[in-house]
Amino acid sequence: MDQAVNDMRARIAQLGAWLYDRHLTDAAGGNISALVGDKVCITPRYSGSKRQWQLAPEDVLVADLDMNILDGAGQISREAKAHFSLYKTFGHIGTSVIHAHPRNLLVFAALSQPMPPVLEATRKFGVTPVVEYAPAHSKTLAENIVESIRGREERIKVQAVGTIAPWHGLFVMGKDLDAAFDAVERFDTNAYIILMSRLLGSAETLESQRQLMDTTIANFKEA
Repeated sequence: MDQAVNDMRARIAQLGAWLYDRHLTDAAGGNISALVGDKVCITPRYSGSKRQWQLAPEDVLVADLDMNILDGAGQISREAKAHFSLYKTFGHIGTSVIHAHPRNLLVFAALSQPMPPVLEATRKFGVTPVVEYAPAHSKTLAENIVESIRGREERIKVQAVGTIAPWHGLFVMGKDLDAAFDAVERFDTNAYIILMSRLLGSAETLESQRQLMDTTIANFKEA
């Protein structure tokens, strides 16, 4: 494998541990992948449940775009269908996909609720939609996620887009791996703010402040 692929495998292993440590995914699952030329580096099955996201670079699989493993001894993730479908459709603009189970955002997944942006740091993502339910690992779920991103391609060029899978978790496609990782944390922080505002009985205030933010930014002119 060339150096770019080996470097990406190491970076994916590192970011997997960080996602786990920051409660942005859990032992129940999740997957991280990145497109390097015509190859996909992707975390193996059981990265959470059996390895607790303590991966070595060589544990990260390398596959072609047809999901054939080229290097690595593990099994490909059962949710790889979504990753590879996204690359085949949007790989010209997005080179990384992270599926994660962020602790706060899982509330929105469990309730099948879309999530509006309430922070300046998440405004660029727009509303994070919820797709129609399909079982985990299914081809239908992969198709639903791809369709949810159509029309939001420009957001990937800026940084990333996210989609919520009901009762399941978050799928993010970013322009690169760092952008996708950054976005996952921003989505979860955004979810935390919304949940805490509801706990404090301030959901209406939060919405009015979000509208004020949108208006102020739209009317802002640099002096």
